[in-house]
Amino acid sequence: MIDNINWYPGHMKKTRELIQDNLKAVDLTVEIVDSRIPVSSRNPVIDELISGKPRIIVLGKADLADEAETKAWCERLGSAKGVRRVMALNLQSGENIGRLLKALGAEQDRRNEERSVKRPLRIMIVGVPNVGKSSLINRLTGRKSAQTGDRPGVTKGKQWLTLSNGMQLLDTPGILWPKFEDPEVGLKLAFCGSIKDDILGVQDLGFELIKVLGDRYPELLKERYKLDEVSEDALENMDNIALKRGFIMSGKRIDYERTGRTVLDEFRGGRIGRITLERAE
Repeated sequence: MIDNINWYPGHMKKTRELIQDNLKAVDLTVEIVDSRIPVSSRNPVIDELISGKPRIIVLGKADLADEAETKAWCERLGSAKGVRRVMALNLQSGENIGRLLKALGAEQDRRNEERSVKRPLRIMIVGVPNVGKSSLINRLTGRKSAQTGDRPGVTKGKQWLTLSNGMQLLDTPGILWPKFEDPEVGLKLAFCGSIKDDILGVQDLGFELIKVLGDRYPELLKERYKLDEVSEDALENMDNIALKRGFIMSGKRIDYERTGRTVLDEFRGGRIGRITLERAE
């Protein structure tokens, strides 16, 4: 397995300070996690920073995850202290976005009942990089207010936005934590694109993903790459995928980089199948 990932770019530190500085100004936090890795994509630093603020958890990229597992995760995460609602959303299509707007409306009503001074609800959006924050904001505002991209680090600084219902929304850049004590957490984040591929390398990362898929989703791996069988040896599976796709260089050498990139891209795009890497059990 790839060794521990130990990195903490300067903008991550600035993001932490940005959240701390603006937390008093907001009434509610909306935390977005990746439905495929609901635990690994929940930054414990964020958990510590926004402790005490009511929270709605959105499981983004639900269209890419195992539907039954996502339902189980909604139930499990909903029992956490301070969590008002948990919901799974397809942020690309905008399906069911009305559920979130309704929940925000309920929070606005709650605030109006509790406070003598009435004003629009102020919401902070938080989450790790490339988890779908910008897509969610664009759905809530009905326009491209925030940049989106299938790579981490697209949002650079804070943005205050006003929704059509008058609520105010603060977007923050994605924040990772200084060191992943469990290397599997770092790997899962890298599989899903929350860590830049050049940190680990697509060849090694693709190999690790093939290993995981061969163990947990062998039938999907077999079907997608038309393999005769899925071996217990991940390198053999990688070789066979390369042969099936014709990823061969001069001298009949396997193009491992192209193979790794292909498997990563097809996993992230949902073309291998609906996959959840962390079980709610």
